[in-house]
Amino acid sequence: MCGIIGYSGPREAAPVLLDSLQRLEYRGYDSAGIAVLDDDGGATVVAKSNLKVADLIQQMEAAGMPRGHTGIGHTRWATHGRPTVSNAHPHRDCTGRIHIIHNGIIENYRELRVELTAAGHEFTSDTDTEVVPHLIEQYYEGDLAGAVRAALQRIRGAYALVAVSADEPSRIVGARLNAPLVIGLGDGEVFVSSDITALIPYTKRVVPLGEGQVASVSPESVEVTTLDGTALEPRVIAVTWEAEQAQKNGFPHFMLKEIHEQPDALRSALRGRIDDDGLVDLPDILLDEVYLRALDQVTIVACGSAWIAGLVTRTAIETLARVRCDVQPSSEFRYSNPLLDEHTLVVAISQSGETADTMAAVREARRQGATVIAVTNVVGSALSMEADGVIYMQSGPEISVAATKTMLNQIACGMLLALRLGQARGVLDDEEHRRLATALTESPALVERALLLEPQLAEMAQRYAHTRSAMFIGRGINFPVALEGAMKLKEISYIHAEGYAAGELKHGPIALLDPDVPVVALATRSRTLPKIVSNIQEVSSRDAPVIAVVTEGENPFDAGFVRDLVEVPLIEELISPLVNIVPLQLFAYHVAVERGCDVDQPRNLAKSVTVE
Repeated sequence: MCGIIGYSGPREAAPVLLDSLQRLEYRGYDSAGIAVLDDDGGATVVAKSNLKVADLIQQMEAAGMPRGHTGIGHTRWATHGRPTVSNAHPHRDCTGRIHIIHNGIIENYRELRVELTAAGHEFTSDTDTEVVPHLIEQYYEGDLAGAVRAALQRIRGAYALVAVSADEPSRIVGARLNAPLVIGLGDGEVFVSSDITALIPYTKRVVPLGEGQVASVSPESVEVTTLDGTALEPRVIAVTWEAEQAQKNGFPHFMLKEIHEQPDALRSALRGRIDDDGLVDLPDILLDEVYLRALDQVTIVACGSAWIAGLVTRTAIETLARVRCDVQPSSEFRYSNPLLDEHTLVVAISQSGETADTMAAVREARRQGATVIAVTNVVGSALSMEADGVIYMQSGPEISVAATKTMLNQIACGMLLALRLGQARGVLDDEEHRRLATALTESPALVERALLLEPQLAEMAQRYAHTRSAMFIGRGINFPVALEGAMKLKEISYIHAEGYAAGELKHGPIALLDPDVPVVALATRSRTLPKIVSNIQEVSSRDAPVIAVVTEGENPFDAGFVRDLVEVPLIEELISPLVNIVPLQLFAYHVAVERGCDVDQPRNLAKSVTVE
């Protein structure tokens, strides 16, 4: 959840670190700091701010940028200790010559702190992280990598950790366990980062560290070992993203840019996955027909919007493959005593491929003998490496904290998997398979048409921006759409919003309705349309204003029955969430802008949740 960057090479380190921290700020933005080593082994210069990276840059420009060609930087999302300057990273040892940055949680930091304090170490922060540089100091005898490995043997928890020592001024040591860390290989320079996004302006060649691995890097060398010091061969992969994809390109916010990128993102997710016969082909799931036919259960684990995408996928799998499908929040999965075996397929959905709760769910599933398929956006992520097969979302980088194009691509990948399962299990004939696959390939053009609704939604946002609460309702495949609409509105505009199955209104939520609580109703063409119309009549009779999302030319309401009518293109019911979600994204975005909210970096949230 924190952003990490390290650099060593011919450039001045401070500008590289600060530029990279700005790219990483979506991972956490409570506080920020950097440490730059003196090239000759002198004092390390540290600068910190308890505000955002821009404030750190302003502070450093006023004081003068430190000179040096090796350094580390960190942007924080607080888990232990308030967002203060003393709690900001980097943290140092007693000598001031060892500095570290860390993403994760040290579970046994209290007992280590007691032990280190008794040994004479002095602490200056409230963080769990600060025990690490003092532990490294205990073991340091001129070999930073060896001292880091020894210190990590004492630590329980999760970490992506980067350390530097003034005694080795061109060396950076990084380690990971249950949190992402990647090495970037440049021309005579080396980078260490929590996220590939920070590296793509500088290099396309990266080495993702595996679980329990330690890297010791300099401009001249990259050495990767296990925690016990066993040498490993670095695995270099090529990044396909372009630097321009991580820029706003004229849009006021990354979120709006990413909403408008959804048609192309969908095309990328579908490209090469529908063969010349018009049938879905997913060779990367690495599962044969015999296994797919023998399945008796699919379990989907995910968090946040990915969990909502899982709800859509469940309907598709049960409809097209006629196999039982369960969807659980990853954070609840391990504690629900799940019943899994070798005939269970677990589908783990995570944009980053590093979500801590989802990774824990995957490990529990594998322990019980289940097969795991990953749906992720990041090649080389922990999820992609631990799963039996992968469906890459191919969304390109998503910078805004609120998921938009990645969520749509998760749904698209779920649809592809459902079609493949239906074919393998003999439930779906080729004609119906082709018809639905064709509808999927046509969906990007329909999303483009839905994006044309933006002026109407921006105007509507002005009228609803100061509401105190909102409700979203839908039935069938549109129930998850209602959940996602509420999710987007609450997370970026801070308006209380809830999504409900429309038929559940009369069982409690209808008590909340009054003229100040707008209700967004999904009423597009579907088998349940007459039912949702009846539910909306119940809402209207309580004087709650209704915003109805309907199919173009198919308004089922009498004049004056709803306050606002949003017409979306007609699309196959099973894949209609790909279109129906778009106006809800745009509405939430423009409401947040009207309220003056920080759209890309909403309060208290981080893009990649790598702690449990």
